[in-house]
Amino acid sequence: MSSTFIKSKKEFQEVMARIEQILQKSTQIGGFDKLSENERATLSELSLAAENYEDSIPLMPMKSPNTLAEMLKYKMYEKNLKQKQLASLLGISEAFISGLLTGKRKLTLDLAKKLHSKLDIDASFLLLSA
Repeated sequence: MSSTFIKSKKEFQEVMARIEQILQKSTQIGGFDKLSENERATLSELSLAAENYEDSIPLMPMKSPNTLAEMLKYKMYEKNLKQKQLASLLGISEAFISGLLTGKRKLTLDLAKKLHSKLDIDASFLLLSA
């Protein structure tokens, strides 16, 4: 395997294991500067190869929210909020949030304004969701 070009996940894992070995050795002997010139060059080359491999992996496309419930769930995930925290942030009851998430409650103009200002939800999305 050429350390310059990683072609598979298996090769990537092997490179990462080798990097870890060199880093462990560096820790044991008192620092990076105590490694041999060859080990430092190898570490640099392997690190660059690993970075290039990681950069070549396309990210999974994220599904865009189509409903208000999906958008609220997405924003809760994005901001690491629980329903109770979201309700508090928006100044509404947990029951109302629950109703929005299940589709049993409708969006109000006042809530649309809060969702736009506090969660940065696009106004046109909110109008289409009303």
